[in-house]
Amino acid sequence: MGYRARDLLLVPGLLSLARVPLAIVFPFVVAQPAIAIGVLALSGFTDIADGWWARRFKQATATGAVVDPITDKLFVASVVATLVATGRLAPVCVVMLATREIGEVPLVLWFALSRASRRRRAEQPLANLPGKMATVLQFVSVASALVGSAYTEGLLVATAVVGVIAAASYWVREIAEHRKDPR
Repeated sequence: MGYRARDLLLVPGLLSLARVPLAIVFPFVVAQPAIAIGVLALSGFTDIADGWWARRFKQATATGAVVDPITDKLFVASVVATLVATGRLAPVCVVMLATREIGEVPLVLWFALSRASRRRRAEQPLANLPGKMATVLQFVSVASALVGSAYTEGLLVATAVVGVIAAASYWVREIAEHRKDPR
């Protein structure tokens, strides 16, 4: 199964691509925490909805399997850069917030380069509980940083721990699938 630009016009592709304008808007609304949290929530909704729709209506594609994590990382990068630039998040906290993404970067490249890996992911798109938990914790940590909560540091530690677990689970799943079907 190869990449097809037309797959981006399916509902899951459009939902994934919706995170691009949200990433662009975020720096402009960060000074208004309620609106910034709304942008975060909308991004989170698109992240959940694109996978659900793809599985529910059998619209999982190789293109979507690559575009979804790229738009996730673009949105996260915009949010993190904005929070650091505005002093709401210390630069050292970025690693804690982005632990899962750092661990996933090689897998994203693997999906982009491996036709068999893209096919497997498109044929069996499995939601990953640790990954979803990491996403929720990222959003909660960012919302906490936006409002200046005293709980932000603890949330960032939890985000890092769950991020390591999520990244490891993605690696374990991909290695197991590759061993079953090494093409």
